[in-house]
Amino acid sequence: MQIQQRHEWKEDTDEGIRFFRGIYHSKTWKFTTALKGTRSNPAVWERVETVTDEHWQALRTVLFNKYQRKRCPWKLIENIDKILAKEPEE
Repeated sequence: MQIQQRHEWKEDTDEGIRFFRGIYHSKTWKFTTALKGTRSNPAVWERVETVTDEHWQALRTVLFNKYQRKRCPWKLIENIDKILAKEPEE
């Protein structure tokens, strides 16, 4: 049974504080976003259609910080490193 993992971070934008969520399930990543104050409502989270290298780098930073506290496996970080290096997955 695959377990879904969610990893969140926030960024300051012109609209206000925006939360991002990277969801890992079945060996794939999906990104969603919501503004502060609306993130408690699951219907408000919008899917990020165009994932940029900045999104991947922010997610990698979050995962690396969790890895240092033994809350994330290293294989997830390796997976993101492959994506950032534009290497094809095996």
